[in-house]
Amino acid sequence: MNFSEVEQSLNYTFKDKQLLKRALTLASADADNNNQTLEFFGDAVLEFLVSERIYDEKESEGSLTERRKALVSDNALTPVSLRLGLDKALIRSPHDGANKKAVPSAYEAVVAAIYLDGGIDAARAFVNSTLNFSGCGQEVNFKGELQELLQGRGESCPVYKKHSVGTPQNPEFVSEVEIFGKTFSGTAGSVQEAEKLAAKSALEFIRKGKLC
Repeated sequence: MNFSEVEQSLNYTFKDKQLLKRALTLASADADNNNQTLEFFGDAVLEFLVSERIYDEKESEGSLTERRKALVSDNALTPVSLRLGLDKALIRSPHDGANKKAVPSAYEAVVAAIYLDGGIDAARAFVNSTLNFSGCGQEVNFKGELQELLQGRGESCPVYKKHSVGTPQNPEFVSEVEIFGKTFSGTAGSVQEAEKLAAKSALEFIRKGKLC
């Protein structure tokens, strides 16, 4: 691996190169020394730094929560990882090419690695320079909109049923929601994203006037 190219893309030079290697190593390539725990830690560090960045904006708590969820979602982190070239730098087994979750997770793992290598200021600088805080491309809260629409009609809150259709290396989930006797579904690499897609499908159907 050419660490210098990755570091140039990240605009950060690691004192401990092994941290960077670990952040880019998937469990399929190394069962013991991979990025899973870094991903776990990076998720928490990222949520803190994003919260720190947006907390004093003049929005309600609910709006800030939704904005943070949008900024740290797989949909938001995937293009960032691709832009930084993390997808090409991942160390994986030859049979692990379809693991879509690995791309956004790499960003979280790198955030943790930078934090451990250079401290909170270095992690903050990295997050602030790579994430788009402008609000452009912010996700629509389909689940919230569907619940609000149904409650406005005196209906019960939607209940989502989910089941896994993927593998540990390539997780995939199907979520279903029943509205007025009709079932709508969504398939994605996480339960949350699958539920959003199911809610989106139901909303589109209702707004086309096909359900009264």
